Amino acid sequence: MNSKKLLIIFTRNPELGKVKTRLSKSVGDIVALDIYQFLLDKTKEVTQNISADKVVYYSEKIAENDLWNSSLYKKEVQFGDDLGAKMEYAFQTAFENNYEKVLLIGSDLYDLEPSHINEAFEKLKNKDVVIGPALDGGYYLVGLKKNYPEIFKNKRWGTSSVRKDTLKNLEKVDVHLLPILNDVDVVEDIEHHPAFTKFFKT
Repeated sequence: MNSKKLLIIFTRNPELGKVKTRLSKSVGDIVALDIYQFLLDKTKEVTQNISADKVVYYSEKIAENDLWNSSLYKKEVQFGDDLGAKMEYAFQTAFENNYEKVLLIGSDLYDLEPSHINEAFEKLKNKDVVIGPALDGGYYLVGLKKNYPEIFKNKRWGTSSVRKDTLKNLEKVDVHLLPILNDVDVVEDIEHHPAFTKFFKT
């Protein structure tokens, strides 16, 4: 791999009862797993043709022969005590490997398009940081040219304060905000979304 750009994708190993736990309270573990697999497929579709090196960070263990083609995606395991530590580790590893523009996304965003990722890489030419704001107050994408360890510490991950607190850490740098998108955490996020109606048919 010799690109100066890296796209990091955080995923959970798709195992029953371990993914989309807030969603599963409304739809059950089986449907929650089906929806997560659907979101993983969409994430692959959106990212596979992006012009950058790509790495999938699994939550538990590296899966061979899954939907992530090893010829397109390097594979790693997340490391750290919480989400912030895991993201910081992934970025630090990328910069130690001499990448100059690094984006990190999750895998639970149906509305993400290649144009959002391409815009983020493009904006990193002149901006210090790119953030993709999520409707719930978090973010679905973060793009850096160097590590900012403070943005990954002292956050209440999974709450509506994450983006506000992150931007406060970045007050002295030039930040570009992408369009607000809706990531999928609870049933209200998708129950009226046409792409998900098949999961609610009785």
